Amino acid sequence: MDPRDPAWRAAAGSRTVLLAAPRSFCAGVERAIEIVRRVLATAGPPVYVRRQIVHNAHVVAELERDGAVFVEELNAVPDGATVVFSAHGVSPAVRAEAAERGLDVVDATCPLVAKVHVEATRFATRGDTVLLIGHAGHDEVEGTLGEAPQSTILVEDVEAVPHIEVPDPRRVSYLTQTTLAVDETAEIVDALRARFPEMRGPASEDICYATTNRQQALAAVAADADLVLVVGSANSSNSVRLVEVAERGGTPARLIEDADAIDPAWLAGTSVIGLTAGASAPPPLVDGVVSALRALGEVTVVERETARETVEFALPLGLRSGSADG
Repeated sequence: MDPRDPAWRAAAGSRTVLLAAPRSFCAGVERAIEIVRRVLATAGPPVYVRRQIVHNAHVVAELERDGAVFVEELNAVPDGATVVFSAHGVSPAVRAEAAERGLDVVDATCPLVAKVHVEATRFATRGDTVLLIGHAGHDEVEGTLGEAPQSTILVEDVEAVPHIEVPDPRRVSYLTQTTLAVDETAEIVDALRARFPEMRGPASEDICYATTNRQQALAAVAADADLVLVVGSANSSNSVRLVEVAERGGTPARLIEDADAIDPAWLAGTSVIGLTAGASAPPPLVDGVVSALRALGEVTVVERETARETVEFALPLGLRSGSADG
């Protein structure tokens, strides 16, 4: 930030920051990052990680500095090496390849994602066509599709619903990616149920508690803000959904990797900023945004908490003793 820049001078002024809570890391993200840290501490670098452990560039860069090596596919991992599966889960085919290669696998799949995998297998085994609501190409969706590829159809939006063809309309189930927008997903489910009245679903909602909580928390501040800033990476589904939640409510929103990504032109004429972070974004990045805004003038921070998260997920059995820093 250059105070001599006319754009930054135009953005100067006092502001209120409405801080959404909950925000930033969820239990599944914390668990996945801690798994990589503990494996690095016990096995020593390099430790290979298939895909980004969580979808955040800052997290990945920090773990790379500690000795983690991120790869797209297992063919980049040496035989017999240690590999961590990301929080987004993998398909059975990836697990089989790791076993054939003799890789030492540590699974950091979020337990809530693992739940969806189990449901996909169960629904397909009972003879249903599984309609998976989600985004093509997302790591989580790829893993879930791999559980029963011959029985699963990906549904990305309401517009796709009329075109779905299934062998038996009475044998249909649906599942969802865990990081979707709650309201949009409900619209798709309603459309599917109108098309397939006997459709069955999971016993409990697949969209995870953290995604739901962050969307509700943002909604509680966005209506009173001139602009919403969402801290998160562009490939983070839950972060992108937060931007969409604000925009659907009529408030302009921007996804930023960190404070350095703020365009001063966005801030001109604003007096109230809504601020949150996706579930894979480190909390200090939010503090950095507040500090950047303080450089432009007095900032009053008001936190609005809509839920308190107490969820914790246990580490894999072999990693539960000791700590990442010994």
